[in-house]
Amino acid sequence: MWPENGPWSCAPSLFACHIMRLLVAAVGRLKQGPERELAASYAKRVSASGKPLGWRPIEAIEIRESRAQDAERRRTEESIALANVIPDGAIVVVLDQRGDSLDSPALSALLRQWRAEDRAAVCFIIGGADGLAPSLIERARVRLAFGAATWPHQLVRIMLLEQLYRAGTILAGHPYHRV
Repeated sequence: MWPENGPWSCAPSLFACHIMRLLVAAVGRLKQGPERELAASYAKRVSASGKPLGWRPIEAIEIRESRAQDAERRRTEESIALANVIPDGAIVVVLDQRGDSLDSPALSALLRQWRAEDRAAVCFIIGGADGLAPSLIERARVRLAFGAATWPHQLVRIMLLEQLYRAGTILAGHPYHRV
């Protein structure tokens, strides 16, 4: 059951309380193996830790990589496919190496804020090897970077899932996150 008091509580008589969706939309598939297993493990943890916080189980959406010959065309096709899975009214967060490097408490604070605002969904977008179209980047409320290094997209997905799990534990007061 959801907590009746606290930062995530809702007064049903005053307004409708929604469970916030968390989506990770990524270009490419995680192949069978340790990366897929680790991603599944963190997704399961996010879903379990997020339930008392008013988060729905995390959703992963994999977009097929474009087969276009030209990099610009691939970027455009993949960005259109990603844009098509973003729920109406969702907060959009793009993973972009030129974005902001937020620490874990800052990311958890954003999730807390969006949940307190009764946002229906937060959609995290991970582009393909050619990046994202400028029009999709412009839709983002947050451009999130995991440092200046270039990371394989499979690892970015795992790191994002771990950070979402960590954010949930921070918000729940669980000792997983230590400074």
